[in-house]
Amino acid sequence: MSVSRYTYLGPAGTFTEAALRTLPESATRELVPMVSVPAALDAVRAGEAAAALVPIENSVEGGVTTTLDELAAGEPLMIYREVLLPIAFALLVRPGTQLTDIKTVTGHPVAQPQVRKWLAGHLPEAVWESAASNADGARLVQEGRYDGAFAGEFAAATYGLEPLVTDIHDAQNAATRFVLVGRPARPAARTGADKTSVVLWLREDHPGALLELLQEYAARGVSMMRIESRPTGEGIGRYCFSVDCEGHLTDRRVGEVLMALKRICREVRFLGSYPRADRVRANVRPDTVDDAFTDAADWLTRCLDGRA
Repeated sequence: MSVSRYTYLGPAGTFTEAALRTLPESATRELVPMVSVPAALDAVRAGEAAAALVPIENSVEGGVTTTLDELAAGEPLMIYREVLLPIAFALLVRPGTQLTDIKTVTGHPVAQPQVRKWLAGHLPEAVWESAASNADGARLVQEGRYDGAFAGEFAAATYGLEPLVTDIHDAQNAATRFVLVGRPARPAARTGADKTSVVLWLREDHPGALLELLQEYAARGVSMMRIESRPTGEGIGRYCFSVDCEGHLTDRRVGEVLMALKRICREVRFLGSYPRADRVRANVRPDTVDDAFTDAADWLTRCLDGRA
């Protein structure tokens, strides 16, 4: 495996590259752009890269379905860490282009809902067509295939374009969450501000099946941060669930949840325990701290020994 290479959703100039460059180790790695999220992750599976940075969640559009599906299928991978990147778009154009010249625009599909209102107010007649990434949209503008691209302002110099309008975003404080993904390994040490991700498959679909999963988290005071259903490809109505929760695998409350899920689910895919990018520590109920589980186990032992 190439321990010096990280892949990412390319081409050069994407928000994913900008997020990757916030990691200190990126300065000592070869950063290789890939044409798609699956290609970036497959390079890790094949041993051609040590890790890949890919988008997984957007504060406006929710989960990035391609990433969620790739992590649920194929050879298992694991999330090592996450990056949160504030997102604002620039309208990139070829030099000399005016706003009135723009008839066609492009960008990644996730970008469209984040600039829809701006488009309606400033370019209501412009036709939108999606690109593989925002940076790829900038490349297509460079080639003359579109008049403007919504991308990061930092991509302008890479593609010989100009930012005609900057700081475009329909939602304030918009951000995208990225994850650094590698082959399964021992999770990073607990920090106290952690997140654990899994994919869950129901053993059978019946009334209350999802509630049973949720109750395992609730009963142990573990806060779910995200849950999304994704089709399994096994037929209409057959779904798996991608879940993030507060806490680390080594927290007793989280470990107890995962063991319970393993008993009731057809399959549980552990995607990793890793530090939260926002560094927010979990607010743990007194009855679900590690000592509470230890005390309960000790009490049960005393019961078995006739010492309770």
